[in-house]
Amino acid sequence: MKKLPFWREKKLSQMNSQEWESLCDGCGKCCLEKLEDLDTGEINYTNIGCELLDVKGCRCMNYEERDRYVPDCVRLNSINIASLKWMPSTCAYKLLSEGKDLPDWHPLISGNPNSVHEAKVSIRGRAIAAAAAGDLEDHIVQWPK
Repeated sequence: MKKLPFWREKKLSQMNSQEWESLCDGCGKCCLEKLEDLDTGEINYTNIGCELLDVKGCRCMNYEERDRYVPDCVRLNSINIASLKWMPSTCAYKLLSEGKDLPDWHPLISGNPNSVHEAKVSIRGRAIAAAAAGDLEDHIVQWPK
């Protein structure tokens, strides 16, 4: 009998750090700056990457020390993922916490680390660096859902 992949066998809280980190598809959406409408509570994404986000590679340039340089950076865990309503709908952590499976383009399914970009799910080619941006309000976008 073929063994199930770890994400189908384990809860998020049961995963080791290597398994947990491998769930990240590298889309970069969670690292886009967001604005909250104070009247409605609605979260609006911008196309501006956090100051540590490599918008071409879609990865953090200082992942291990990210919260030292970006105090607002949220470290995902099995407890807080369910309450982070702003996480993109394609996020593996969110999908698994909701009892859903990974999409076909996810690198763990495809075996290809670039499949997230090839499927046009990542921010590659659509986001700009924080240093190049002006007012956040001028950069609100609808595509990271």
